[in-house]
Amino acid sequence: MQKVMDIDSGVTRAAVAHEGRARRLSVLGATGSVGTSTLDLVARHGEAFEIEVLTAQTNAGALADLALKHHARLAVIGDERAYPELKSRLVGSGIEVAAGPAALIEAASRPVDCVMAAIVGAAGLRPTFAAARAARRVALANKECLVSAGAVFMSAIKDAGCELLPVDSEHSAVHQSIGGHDPKFIERIVLTASGGPFRTATDAEIAAATPEQAARHPNFSMGRKITVDSATLMNKCLELIEAYHLFPVAADQLAVVVHPQQIVHGFVEFTDGSVIAQMGTPDMRTPIASSLAWPARMAAPAARLDLVRLGALTFEAPDEKRFPALGLARRTFELGGTAGAVLNAANEVAVEAFLARQIPFPAIAALAAEALEEAARRGRVDEPACLDDVIAADEEGRALARGLLRRYS
Repeated sequence: MQKVMDIDSGVTRAAVAHEGRARRLSVLGATGSVGTSTLDLVARHGEAFEIEVLTAQTNAGALADLALKHHARLAVIGDERAYPELKSRLVGSGIEVAAGPAALIEAASRPVDCVMAAIVGAAGLRPTFAAARAARRVALANKECLVSAGAVFMSAIKDAGCELLPVDSEHSAVHQSIGGHDPKFIERIVLTASGGPFRTATDAEIAAATPEQAARHPNFSMGRKITVDSATLMNKCLELIEAYHLFPVAADQLAVVVHPQQIVHGFVEFTDGSVIAQMGTPDMRTPIASSLAWPARMAAPAARLDLVRLGALTFEAPDEKRFPALGLARRTFELGGTAGAVLNAANEVAVEAFLARQIPFPAIAALAAEALEEAARRGRVDEPACLDDVIAADEEGRALARGLLRRYS
């Protein structure tokens, strides 16, 4: 698997100077959890930000409310069927209104200081690529840009001279821990995992797990799909792939440890034996604030960490026998090319089927793994030359996974 090595920390290139003026911000995926958390921070910082663009896929009502509250210049709804509602809610407001995939890309292309790229799924690929070409900074919360299109996306970031900051709590933790240290002194990067709702479950309990049980994350309130990924540990598999592209290390320098309290979000081990970690209570507004303000800091309302009251932090090795999804990261690194796109797409299909009670919980990882191997057998994981190749691989992964569903039902 090829990767773009950066001469800096592997993520950030240069501090964005704002010369005392408000920072122009676009939020792609404004009605989702990351988008609303971002706008919560914006509201707390008065005149520090000006909202250029807000987008959503289907929720025109929520998008209109946010656009009015934050005085956005443009509101874009991805689903054209929702355009009439959005337009009627914003009539007379002076806010521009648009709809459809092309409008999302055009909106993401507006030059701003920072774009919060929080559109979930493959739908976020083209808008985020457009943002990378136009914005001074991309705060990245879209997994697919790195999991599915890592090499292509990082090449686009490098060519555009855009600054890329991670929003995922684990990758933000690693970025903060690396700080200004020379990457050649990094020995290992470790991401932490809660272990999900089935960390202590028996094999029989895992085999019989229901969607309701899988959706009960022990620490975070997240969408159903992401919570199921946490239950299978597929989220850590995908995060390892992201980390590979974000940071200047080899695949064998990446690891995961289970940390049920989720106070330490990630840490970096250096060649002198030092370990630098980022800690904080589980609140997405903390890494979002870091991505918006870096290299400075901005106030965020997360609960403050009280280590005395907490008393202890525990860590354990992940059990790849009971949670085989985690090991798929290694296979993806071995295959390279578009293997990440195929795996991510197949997993999405498998999770959908599990939530619809079409397949059992253990079949999620098994089906994704089989789809990945079938794509490799067919020679469909070559190095992508452009984003279109990535999107084609995504479609291939979905088709292969759907073809396997009957076997696992």
